[in-house]
Amino acid sequence: MPIIGILNSRRAESMMQTEVLVVGAGNAAMCAALAARDAGADVLVLERAPEAERGGNTAFTAGAMRTVYGGVDDLRALMPDLSDAEIENTDFGVYRSDAFFGDMARVTDYRADPDLVEVLVNGSHETLRWMAGKGIRFAPAYGRQAFKVDGRFRFWGGLTVEVVGGGSGLVEMEHEIAARAGVRILYNSRAVSLLADDSGVHGVVAVVDGVTTSIVASAVVLASGGFQANTEWRTRYLGPGWDLAKVRGTRFNTGEGHRMALEAGASPAGHWSGCHAVGWDRNAPEYGDLAVGDGFQKHSYPFGIMVNANGRRFVDEGADFRNYTYAKYGRRILEQPNQFAWQVFDQQVAHLLRDEYRIREVTKVQAASLEELAGRLDGVDPEGFLSEVKAFNAAVMAEVPFDPTVKDGRGTVGLPVPKSNWANPLTEGPFLAFQITCGVTFTFGGVRITPRAQVLSAEGTVMPGLFACGEIVGGLFYHNYPGGTGLTAGSVFGRIAGASAAAAASR
Repeated sequence: MPIIGILNSRRAESMMQTEVLVVGAGNAAMCAALAARDAGADVLVLERAPEAERGGNTAFTAGAMRTVYGGVDDLRALMPDLSDAEIENTDFGVYRSDAFFGDMARVTDYRADPDLVEVLVNGSHETLRWMAGKGIRFAPAYGRQAFKVDGRFRFWGGLTVEVVGGGSGLVEMEHEIAARAGVRILYNSRAVSLLADDSGVHGVVAVVDGVTTSIVASAVVLASGGFQANTEWRTRYLGPGWDLAKVRGTRFNTGEGHRMALEAGASPAGHWSGCHAVGWDRNAPEYGDLAVGDGFQKHSYPFGIMVNANGRRFVDEGADFRNYTYAKYGRRILEQPNQFAWQVFDQQVAHLLRDEYRIREVTKVQAASLEELAGRLDGVDPEGFLSEVKAFNAAVMAEVPFDPTVKDGRGTVGLPVPKSNWANPLTEGPFLAFQITCGVTFTFGGVRITPRAQVLSAEGTVMPGLFACGEIVGGLFYHNYPGGTGLTAGSVFGRIAGASAAAAASR
């Protein structure tokens, strides 16, 4: 029976042993590790990054988590510090399971695996309560998902909850909880191949601090992220031009987990030519910057216009709430001449711009007049821009009231590229513009799993001893993504993967 990897250990310089081995140390991985420890398993976590860069893509997120809730009582179960004053001054609304199901179906063009979606939706609130019970702190996402209307905050877009401290705060809390629970973590440890034979997966070969090591385990959980940091794979799978995109998060998510699983016979699944990609500052670094976090994103575009190098609009900025369009508009930006665009706003909406527009590391111009602004938009045809703005201003349905908390129907008439909601003529200076390009968050292609997070082979059979969660899972997202679903999916399937792995190890 041939062994994939180095089970015979002749080339290995070291050997270790554990019951449950988790590859990765982001949110999905740590939920898996904690769930396995809850079940009594000995758990070892392999983190490719050094400790200072631990946490995968989780460390770079804003920390929003989409979850089902029926009202304030459900939210208080997650956020016990929610005050009476906050409740009095806030319209939290509800976000029921049918709405979550509908959003997942609609934004993925009805391609999402219904069995996985059912697990995600039905497990969302319960899993966040489990996390809260372990000490993860949540708060209302006032700064990103609520606007003040008639003296009260009103949440919109089905997204209400965020982790205190954002993604970096989540990483810190989960690692502290894991340390107290006795989870061991090895940093600077890159998994190279699975130890597998005809009876299943029995561990991995890893390079731990430069030493090739066989780590024998009763069960392995792959939580190693997507392949977005692999320039060659982006071009191979996403297509020409994707080598020019920025990477929003960690430099360590290069698809090693995908490669190991496929080499061992796992079935690929999901949208391998698709990814979560957003508008990202044009001059951001190649990979994410932990000091800036997600501050390079620019997500207030529904209240302005986006123009390309020809000065022309190319997307319906108001097609839907931001959290239902932002993950697909990065691709549209990458398709434009020279892979950039400018977002343009006037003073009517300047107060609605999110905090990321006010960071020091921002590519921004300002001008008192549109003519002056046209000359400052680097790389843009000034005449094309001015004619586009003139046509846009004339097409706005100004008689319809503007309301940022609902799809207000304040659109345009007669334009080749319409704007469906939140349209305001650009008339009140000074005018602001921000230059953006495409930033890849994570890739959608991955391995096929069961609702119990078991990895399936190409033949459709369960691969004993192998589980997966997080961005490496294929089948949840196609073309697009409802904001805040990534962390929730990682937590839900991470918890399941850890419990399933511990059960397998006990057998």
